[in-house]
Amino acid sequence: MTPEPTIGLTTSDAQSRLAAVGPNLPVETEVSFARRLLARFWGPVPWMLEVAILLQIALREYVEAGVIAGLLVFNAILALMQEGRAAGALAALKRRLAPTALVCRDGVWVERPAAELVPGDVIRLYLGALVPADGHILSGDVVVDQSMLTGEALPVDAAAGQTVFAGALVCGGEATAEVTATGARSYFGRAAELVRIAHVAGTEQRAIRAVARNLAVVNGAVAAGIIAYAWAIGLTEMDLLGLTLTAVLASIPIALPATFTLSAAIGAQRLAANGVLLTRLSALHEVAAMDMLCADKTGTLTRNELRVDQIVPFDGFTAARVLRLAALASSEAGRDPLDAAIRAAATAADPTWGRVLRLTPFDPAVRIAQAVIATPENDTLTIVKGAFAAIETMAKIPAGARERVDALGARGHRAIAIAAGPPGALRLAGLIAISDTPREDSAALIMALRDLGVRTIMVTGDSPSTAVQIAARVGIASALCPPEVLAAQSDLDAYAVFARVLPAEKYQLVQSLQRHGHVVGMCGDGVNDAPALRQAHVGIAVASATDVAKAAAAMVMTEPGLGGIVRAVREGRAAFQRLLSYTLNMVTKKTEIVLFLAVGLVLTGAPVMTPVLMVLLMLTNDFLSMSLTMDRARPAAAPSVWRMSRITASGVTMGACKLLFSVGVLAYGTLWLRLGIGELRTLAFVTLVFGNQATLYALRERRHMWSSRPGWWVILSSLADVALAVTLASAGLLMTPLAWPVILGVLAAAAGLAFVLDQVKLHILARLGVE
Repeated sequence: MTPEPTIGLTTSDAQSRLAAVGPNLPVETEVSFARRLLARFWGPVPWMLEVAILLQIALREYVEAGVIAGLLVFNAILALMQEGRAAGALAALKRRLAPTALVCRDGVWVERPAAELVPGDVIRLYLGALVPADGHILSGDVVVDQSMLTGEALPVDAAAGQTVFAGALVCGGEATAEVTATGARSYFGRAAELVRIAHVAGTEQRAIRAVARNLAVVNGAVAAGIIAYAWAIGLTEMDLLGLTLTAVLASIPIALPATFTLSAAIGAQRLAANGVLLTRLSALHEVAAMDMLCADKTGTLTRNELRVDQIVPFDGFTAARVLRLAALASSEAGRDPLDAAIRAAATAADPTWGRVLRLTPFDPAVRIAQAVIATPENDTLTIVKGAFAAIETMAKIPAGARERVDALGARGHRAIAIAAGPPGALRLAGLIAISDTPREDSAALIMALRDLGVRTIMVTGDSPSTAVQIAARVGIASALCPPEVLAAQSDLDAYAVFARVLPAEKYQLVQSLQRHGHVVGMCGDGVNDAPALRQAHVGIAVASATDVAKAAAAMVMTEPGLGGIVRAVREGRAAFQRLLSYTLNMVTKKTEIVLFLAVGLVLTGAPVMTPVLMVLLMLTNDFLSMSLTMDRARPAAAPSVWRMSRITASGVTMGACKLLFSVGVLAYGTLWLRLGIGELRTLAFVTLVFGNQATLYALRERRHMWSSRPGWWVILSSLADVALAVTLASAGLLMTPLAWPVILGVLAAAAGLAFVLDQVKLHILARLGVE
């Protein structure tokens, strides 16, 4: 190694700085499995279940307490499946950093782990290396591909005094640079930190909390009235405690969290078979509500593959000859994507014309590549390829050439100039327009999303002119957001194209749209997209995305193209309709049953349901109602949003209608059949079970219930539910036996109830706007 004592740090200086600033790694915070599991026992639904367990223990009903505890644990384990992948995103960011770096320590160039780099270190950048830390160039010139960091589709030149970012790929040249930022302070590290802290409350969790809150308020008030009345009429303390437990159990939407998880898991399986992988199950429900999609340009709406888009020949040259000349001046062995694009386009253009004698690869310092070739006539010809500004000083330029270069630039192309001729007599042969072309399905995606009520905007780190041109080609309104409006984060809905956006600004833009009430999706492929992918309600990574983007996203396309996004929206909205059916059923049942306990107490002077019967009702009805997650459903034409106040109002109204049926049957058994309290409790049980089945069929469709055939799982679950209730009631298992004619009479009456509720439902849902 050659000593260079005037540059770099000493080992002792580097060690002291490393102790002060920390390793050159993203910040990583890991939450233990135990802590994540315990968090699942904290919330409205777990609280109610935990109260029920304590009451069961107080009554010495240990078996029933064990059943409720089992249901609580079941919900907690399923909920863990919804955990995000922040830790995975950070691990991918960590792996993306170069594992080693060539650094000058004590005046000697040595290899050190990139994690040991500190500000002030001098590093060497060379072809094929990943830049290990942010730095500014001291000497030399490099071409770096930082598309995955900044969104710029084309490689950029970096000369002395300019900045390079950690994670960029060196695809040409060589340079030395001084490290200016490492770890979380680097451009790359700031993206990692944003991924770590990004968080948004999902629409699914808000819906679950809203249901639990609304039921707790309504049913809690009724339950308090029941207990007060029971105390006033002189029930014993044990009866009061049992009644309290029954009322608590009646109010708990016990299967609600599990149903949301099951719905997402089923939808995830369907999507996985169609090229879409959900890394967070709740993303299925978020994508149903998505009304705005922020789409990155490079690698997402475009292919992130440079292609020859247009050839402009000048006098004496054809387009094919210009392309062949450019290919001869392009390196086969290098990693320059411009050279690769030109050579790929030239495979069929004069393949036998010209033989390279000498090639000088692209030099960032002079911004040209040069070749000397032998023509078929054995003449020697010099070819120069590179930036127009460099070539116009070396070759004869025809009139109008500068205007053609400017026109190509305005259309989002990079113009590569080609000059050829004897040394000292070069003339401009033509221009080659290079661009990152849109994916074939980008325009179709945006149109399909528009038909589904989802607005697409472009958010890119590329130049405004390129962004506007690509936006116009894929069908996005080309209203470009001025920098001052983006900085102020105001009036964003008026714009559809956001250019020169840094990773932190993408993240902030998503946050701002969320604050303005939008359910935001973010589609991207690079490190620069990772914070916004993590912050969005639905982060979507395309199949060609980096590991970082895939780890930060909630949804990953496993097949090329963007069609999976539309499939996910439709599948999510179908799942929403199934969950809406379940939620309407659940609110209707929970509203009715607490009121039924109150009326039954007044009517008979004793509790008409016991804790054991209530646990049976939950098992036979609440969990079998989860079969609705497998039902047939039509996706809505607009974003599906949880409007819990309307849903609750609909459920309460339907519950009041169902209450009339249940009270009528109980009154018939009390006043006409004069059944004893044991038989009345069995009658109450079968009435609630059969009435719940009628409600299920009436509410599974927003149209008439016969508009579609129920799924087979719904039918089989119903048959199992009814068969179990009939068996228990007729045999007197866990309850007083009830005569067959009474059981069958209630079942027939429940069938009639379904048709009545179906008519009532149409008016209520239309009036409250529940779709």
